Amino acid sequence: MEAQHESFTAQDFEIVGGRDEDTDILGQKTISFWSQVINTFIRNRLAVFGLIVLIIVILMALFVPMISRYSFSEQTGFYNVAPNRDFWFGTDNLGRDVFVRSWVGARISLLIGLSAAVIDLVIGVLWGSIAGMVGGKVDNVMMRIADVLTAIPYLLVVIMLLVVMQQGLLPMIVALSITGWVRMARIVRGEVLTIKNQEYVLAARTLGASNWHLIWRHLIPNAMGSIIVTMTLTIPSAIFTESFLSYIGLGVTPPMASWGTMASEGNEAIITAPWRLIFPAILISITIFAFNAVGDGLRDALDPKLRR
Repeated sequence: MEAQHESFTAQDFEIVGGRDEDTDILGQKTISFWSQVINTFIRNRLAVFGLIVLIIVILMALFVPMISRYSFSEQTGFYNVAPNRDFWFGTDNLGRDVFVRSWVGARISLLIGLSAAVIDLVIGVLWGSIAGMVGGKVDNVMMRIADVLTAIPYLLVVIMLLVVMQQGLLPMIVALSITGWVRMARIVRGEVLTIKNQEYVLAARTLGASNWHLIWRHLIPNAMGSIIVTMTLTIPSAIFTESFLSYIGLGVTPPMASWGTMASEGNEAIITAPWRLIFPAILISITIFAFNAVGDGLRDALDPKLRR
């Protein structure tokens, strides 16, 4: 007997009783997690504006001191001159260009903020991952140490360390990082405690994966959202702390410029030369606002519950 062949049409493969919405969903392309994060972030206008401001600040800090007619410490011979077409931010009592010094100060403040955030990231991720993964007595001891550091006022610790150590860029970064990593460690530990009981982690452990393999290949990558947001919000905190400490005379030493030292010098001439205080204060505020806006945007984009 010859085999009978049936011919099929497109209608034979349609969803029986299906709704148009179901057909549309099945026809959609799969969107990756990071694509969803980027799309959600872009829809947040405030976060995008903050990112643009940060890019501008970074570019200005990189290139303005390189192309300026004066260096940050050069005395131009024009003392306490108000802002004009030659000196956009005016000059200080030593005749130095406040515009150039402001962007050199941006370099210092951004470097300190980024360095402190990176150190907090490394120490906090390692500490929190080990504590959460190992658990038991190790977790208890490590987190009690973190509790002790948290109980000591952060700013007081930084001031004491700077009084003991020689002032400068490196001591400032070290002082800001002494207890700053504790927040990162707590967040990472909480993420690890949640993730390590997931089925894919248990399956990897059953197949013989070591704790370090689980931490680096499974736990940290899946906690990356919280890590990125925490790091983004750590930077403005470090910038503000550096500015405050430099303002009270515990930061970078002259003739090096930072926003805090410039604000401190400008405060002495607030009546006669207010621009010396106004411009550094504006840059500090704008930069901290931009970092916070980006951090909030990333937090909303990385949290599935907040996605629209």
